[in-house]
Amino acid sequence: MIYVFLANGFEETEAVAPIDILKRAGAEVVTVGVGGDSITGSHGITVIPDIIEQDVILTDKVDMIVLPGGMPGTLNLEKSETVQRAIKFCADNDKYIGAICAAPSIIGSLGLLSGKEAICFPGFEDALAGAKISDKKVVVDGKYITAAGAGVAVEFGLALAANVVSPAKSDKVRASMQCI
Repeated sequence: MIYVFLANGFEETEAVAPIDILKRAGAEVVTVGVGGDSITGSHGITVIPDIIEQDVILTDKVDMIVLPGGMPGTLNLEKSETVQRAIKFCADNDKYIGAICAAPSIIGSLGLLSGKEAICFPGFEDALAGAKISDKKVVVDGKYITAAGAGVAVEFGLALAANVVSPAKSDKVRASMQCI
């Protein structure tokens, strides 16, 4: 199961494209409302998440968490005790963490990207404490998958699917979506 955390001010493309791709690949995706049961993105699109953050259960059934970026969505995610607990759970249990745009700053500020290759939206590099900043737009280093921003949300979603579901399923989704 994959939890995708959504907080007010999230970047819609960075959330919806990966959710769609993961579901096409056959993953069980649960969207989590951080701060309420109706979450509005940075461009005014409102989403009704599957559950609210108080309903998050961290067990061995969790394969990954995904943190979309956007402002102030990233800041709202970072303030959430549930999100912080989920990040710690994944780091401690060798589970995947996906973060895009400004959101890699959340895991970077915890020191989890130290010594890892990572990428984020330009201007947030200082928060990736000890990371090797990549020139790639989507980076997979161990259990950490980071991406630069909304323009690579589809590639980010495909990388998530390749690592959590399978490369073959990700390739099948890529072909069905006519990705070049």
